[in-house]
Amino acid sequence: MSLSRSPSPVPGGGWSSPGLNINTSGRSSPAKSSFSGPNGGTVTWESARLKSQGVTGYPSFSTQNQGFFTRHMRRISSSLPSFNMATDDRYAEKEKLGRGRWKIPLLGRVRAMIARMGRKGKIRALIVLLLLTCYLLFYITPLWYYWRRTSWLGGGEKFVIILAANIGGGVMEWKGAREWAIERDSVRNKRKYVARWGYDLEIVDMSTKKRYAHEWRESWEKVDSIRNSFRKYPKAEWIWWLDLNTFIMEPSYSLQSHLFNNLEKHIYRDINEFNPLNITHPLQAHYLDPESLSPVGDGNVDSVNIMLSQDCSGFNLGSFFIRRSEWTDRLLDIWWDPVAYEQKHMEWEHKEQDALEQLYTTQPWIRSHTAFLPQRLINSFPVGACSDNGNDTRIHYNEKDRDFVVNMAGCEWGRDCWGEMYNFRELSYYLNRNPWERFKEDLIAVIWYKLTGQKVKCAYIPFVSITTHVQDTDRMLQYRMTTFDPRQYPNYDEVPGFGLLARIFMFLLNVKFFVPDDDY
Repeated sequence: MSLSRSPSPVPGGGWSSPGLNINTSGRSSPAKSSFSGPNGGTVTWESARLKSQGVTGYPSFSTQNQGFFTRHMRRISSSLPSFNMATDDRYAEKEKLGRGRWKIPLLGRVRAMIARMGRKGKIRALIVLLLLTCYLLFYITPLWYYWRRTSWLGGGEKFVIILAANIGGGVMEWKGAREWAIERDSVRNKRKYVARWGYDLEIVDMSTKKRYAHEWRESWEKVDSIRNSFRKYPKAEWIWWLDLNTFIMEPSYSLQSHLFNNLEKHIYRDINEFNPLNITHPLQAHYLDPESLSPVGDGNVDSVNIMLSQDCSGFNLGSFFIRRSEWTDRLLDIWWDPVAYEQKHMEWEHKEQDALEQLYTTQPWIRSHTAFLPQRLINSFPVGACSDNGNDTRIHYNEKDRDFVVNMAGCEWGRDCWGEMYNFRELSYYLNRNPWERFKEDLIAVIWYKLTGQKVKCAYIPFVSITTHVQDTDRMLQYRMTTFDPRQYPNYDEVPGFGLLARIFMFLLNVKFFVPDDDY
């Protein structure tokens, strides 16, 4: 029977049917098919059908149209985000073992940020990091203290400050609230100062000692305390004695920069420059050597072993310096020996101070190693002390000149010791405020006053109704805005201004509408 269709293109006749015309006889190699898969295999009807329907794996959007949709639609659909809105509890995201969640660690982010920085940016960041590290090491940590103590950096270990205190009670009577407050402020002031500059602080008890009663010197512990401090601090070269009623007004001044770096410039050895005691100087005895006959001794600053100031009545030992030396040991022995002055103890009102004046007057070897300092350099007096004629520029404290130390000597006699201590404490704070404190008190406090009309108590004010010797009160009020008597309203705020910021914050939480007051 003849075929009804056209001749087959396959040799041997017939049409090729995938999977049916496979030669299994093994006598001839299979003929190459015209319909082969991408890997050379024979394309079956099922695979062709799946390919035509676009089923190649996971279901995705596809179209049978040709052209743009065929080439681009799959790429567009695969780039779109997919959302799983199902609430089936059986669904759970598969955990990809070994890879973890997509979260870059902090160290990796830092490394990536550094890698993106340029060369100049890395250098700048390194400089900032070094400066920050130096600030933290030398200004925040205790390394600052030890750095300034070392002999080859700061030299603070060469200085010891002795503060005369009355620990546990008064010298002749029990201390009250005012006496405790004075001691607290004075001790705190000295501790902050030595912590800043690397010095040593020795607080000695100057209360009455009965073991000295038979020698007529129940409060002469000053000489004995100096000797003990030299033994306790073997590296100390200078001792700075301070009475309890003193206050360091400028803590930013170190002893080196303020005095010892230019010692020859500050001292004077000829007492005739200022001689309230009218001491004859120099002595003119024929047996004296040239050094003792000279008004300035040998003229060498290294031979100075004691430095003190003079007030209107003579020597003042409320603030003085004494140096470690053999000459000092000899002076302390004679100064402490009761034989030299036991017949004078009833005449000497200032006790060991008058004894030193007597030794200076009669002993030439003491004059040649003694130097004097201008009083306002280490021992300024408040206005009204040591003079009834107003302000004395040689003696009294001057705010514009930023005097170093103020000594409220004699405040027990007709003056208010606590009022003066509080006065100078607040003035010292006001003069040495940092930029943040100035912003907080000179700007924020003014805004608070204009908004509420309330005067801020924690904003400190110097020179406000404390003694009768107050000056420039109006000018101070213009900046500090508040007036109160510290004797009636003592301030116990250890963090100045913190309460002010808290009140401003609470005010802003509660206020709804306000009109600034224009009468300030």
